[in-house]
Amino acid sequence: MEAVLLIMIFLVCFNFVLKQTYRKPWYVLASGVACALFVVVAWPWAIEQSKSQLHDWLNNPKLMLDTAVVLSFEVIIQMTYCILAVHLAYTGKVRRLTVWLYRLLRWFPGLLIFPVLFYIETQCMFLFTGDDFQVIAYLLAACVLILVPVLSWGVRWLVPEKELRLEVFFLSNALIAILGIIATVNGR
Repeated sequence: MEAVLLIMIFLVCFNFVLKQTYRKPWYVLASGVACALFVVVAWPWAIEQSKSQLHDWLNNPKLMLDTAVVLSFEVIIQMTYCILAVHLAYTGKVRRLTVWLYRLLRWFPGLLIFPVLFYIETQCMFLFTGDDFQVIAYLLAACVLILVPVLSWGVRWLVPEKELRLEVFFLSNALIAILGIIATVNGR
């Protein structure tokens, strides 16, 4: 179960960064700032968590089913974005509603990054138990603020073709959906 969870955390981070490659630089910076602010604001709740409490949450079937619903909702939204992007790129005339929906979904960065950032923050608190937790939170926030734009621009540089990035984004969302099913069934 831990391996599935770690793979899902990596894929959620990867999807977030991959979605940022379609954005303008100011939006990528704004996303990095929002994530960094979340890390700074969430540190009082992160220090209240214990390893046994996190373990109990991951083994709670009801909570895992609720998490699977949120996971499925986000995967559906992101896959819809991919399908609409392909539809707009290769179809001549499209309806105004389709264009409007595509623009709306393009601005949706993803919500799963926030629980992942919270999990990473709690793991950092467990790792550096003797240090000041507020300093750890601010250092993690600085890392997030730097890594979001750097990684998104790095992925854009490594894979300059939009179509290939879109295909990878679609497939990684499909993999998250499959892993979400595995995690839910494994929790039961």
